[in-house]
Amino acid sequence: MALDGCLSKTPITAKTRAAIIRYLWNREETTLIQPDGFDWDAYFSYYTQQCIQALHHRGRYISARTHKDIIDIARDLEESRNKDDIKQLLRSKLTTPKSADEEEVLLEGSINLATRLLVMMDFGDLPLGFCGRPQLGWHDGSLCLKDVVHGYFNQPQALGHENIKLDKIFTARNLGRIAGIEIVWTDNLADHLRVVGDDDTKVRIFHHASFLKWQQSSIFPDGLIEEALNTLALLFPQSDPKTQKWFESLLNTLPDFVQLDRKLIKCGQLRAEKRQFEGFKFWHDRLVILKQVFDQSRPATLSQWWHDRRNVVQWYTFWVAISVLFLTIFFGLVQSIEGALQVYKSYHPTTGPVVVVVRPPAGTYNYSNRPIPKSQPRIVTPLPSRKLEH
Repeated sequence: MALDGCLSKTPITAKTRAAIIRYLWNREETTLIQPDGFDWDAYFSYYTQQCIQALHHRGRYISARTHKDIIDIARDLEESRNKDDIKQLLRSKLTTPKSADEEEVLLEGSINLATRLLVMMDFGDLPLGFCGRPQLGWHDGSLCLKDVVHGYFNQPQALGHENIKLDKIFTARNLGRIAGIEIVWTDNLADHLRVVGDDDTKVRIFHHASFLKWQQSSIFPDGLIEEALNTLALLFPQSDPKTQKWFESLLNTLPDFVQLDRKLIKCGQLRAEKRQFEGFKFWHDRLVILKQVFDQSRPATLSQWWHDRRNVVQWYTFWVAISVLFLTIFFGLVQSIEGALQVYKSYHPTTGPVVVVVRPPAGTYNYSNRPIPKSQPRIVTPLPSRKLEH
């Protein structure tokens, strides 16, 4: 069976991919892993990376060995079994005796890996690994995964959005061009739209649009996935040709180890009534913070000054001043060069043949008895001076 393959075997075959997509999320059978609406390459890049990290040191921190082991745990997670019950089921499958501490490490590692692959959220620590972001805790064994995920996302809104609008200029393309905000791509749904950095100049964006479109799991709160897709439609409007062109060029410049979901730019576009803060419950506060950082930013480079037309009067004033300054410098430089040339010529006059235009009287003839044209010049070469001999 395709799912009996080892987690460490790469690359994952197309047959195994199709089986994982069907059984991991318990969907209807499908043999098309990359139809028009999905791009699974980015997800399986994440899947492979997570498995390799979990299996390091010969897999001493995880009991799962095959894709089927992961899917069996995922089924228990989907059925809302609590963590302690899942550990008990896994403990019964261990083939070699271990100490209590060793068993705990193996079972915890297997559950964390299955959870990460199922919901794409960073649960648990990676032994001897470092991801640079906080991990989600699941410390109460009496809770199921659904309880933990719902508790994380169902937080009351803490920020207001008065006098803040989600206008059309607020796109991922303009975050960097206008506000100097760097996009940090993330595989962790819990980090989506989180503004980070000491000076608030980075924002993490969850780019796995295909994963979101495929979800029907009750582990996520109702409306969360749809709202996440709406945030992608807000930042990556499908009908904006400039955003499309920017994203295509971005794909060509990314390093090989970064695999973006190409369907990120195919999430649709929000109409005016949906481009309102009232329509965002789960991502409201993060959108407010990101929009505030965007609105409060000021251009720091000439490129940002050129693209930042939020204040048209300020934009025209700045560039008129730049134009006047440039012309002043240019004409001042021309005058300086002209003056320098005049000074140079005064000290270094030009020597050589002198062209003298002699206008003969009307009716004058040359030796061939032909009239001499009035404008015909004669070249007179000055003779070198000679000393008179007596």
